[in-house]
Amino acid sequence: MAVHFSLMFLFGLLGNAISCMVCLAPLPTFYQIWKKKTSEGFQSLPYVIGLFSAMLWLFYALFAKDAMLLVTINVFTFFMQTFYIAVYLLYATKKDMITTVKLLSFFNVVGFGAICTLTLAFTHGFLRVQVLGWICMVFSLCVFVAPLGIVRKVIKTKSVEFMPISLSFFLTLSAVMWFMYGFLKKDPYVAVPNILGFTFGILQMILYMVYRKSTPANALPVKKEVEVAEAKVVIDMTKLGEQPANQINQVVPVDAAAVRREVMVQLAAAAAEQEAEEQRKEQLMKHMNNNNNKKDMIFNNGIAVA
Repeated sequence: MAVHFSLMFLFGLLGNAISCMVCLAPLPTFYQIWKKKTSEGFQSLPYVIGLFSAMLWLFYALFAKDAMLLVTINVFTFFMQTFYIAVYLLYATKKDMITTVKLLSFFNVVGFGAICTLTLAFTHGFLRVQVLGWICMVFSLCVFVAPLGIVRKVIKTKSVEFMPISLSFFLTLSAVMWFMYGFLKKDPYVAVPNILGFTFGILQMILYMVYRKSTPANALPVKKEVEVAEAKVVIDMTKLGEQPANQINQVVPVDAAAVRREVMVQLAAAAAEQEAEEQRKEQLMKHMNNNNNKKDMIFNNGIAVA
């Protein structure tokens, strides 16, 4: 019995530690927001969902037996998600601010308020724990389905740039820790969602191994064909015979090949500049997509992490 409790506590403690690290993963993103003084290009939905998840699990842990380790990690997650949302709102555009307030109102005020009111009014004792457990489990399972979008993108583009292996590894490890904690504690509401989390984590790492050396479909070189017409040099012979011999201007022969080379150099320089500009725009879009996809991955741990 003592060994069983020690293992349960150990897995719960490891789950807390790993989930805390995953929860801190968005800090570089918010450093960029603070540095640029704008949250444009980023989404607030993952943090709103993360806050809602932490609130649900905290409410469940209040009535569940021996759930202190669930309380600790979700309190930490609650404050971190609140901090992220506050920073986002501070630098958000008017449109993004309105959207975020609507999401907060829907999930964290109306949704959570309705769950609290209904469960407190119509359930008691162990039935309340069961109802809250089912709500948390269903919500976590829905959240764990989110990586399917990233998996589809990896298969379609044959690129793993949107799926960092380190983040996939730690999310998978976190799912394993929380599954073992729930299994040893005989808490199916904690254990079951993390089976799906572990499965998707393994799938992501397999895809990484398959496509890590593949050439992305959108990175194939584009052949640029530049057609240059031959330069035609026209010399205007304006009645040379009518002018005195000493007034006839000397006509310097024009090297048509040199003219063609000069035109080619100028066109090549213009094409290179245009290509560099397109690459800068593409890198910016990839960077923004990376941030958004990382954020989508970060809140896939339905137990404690947003």
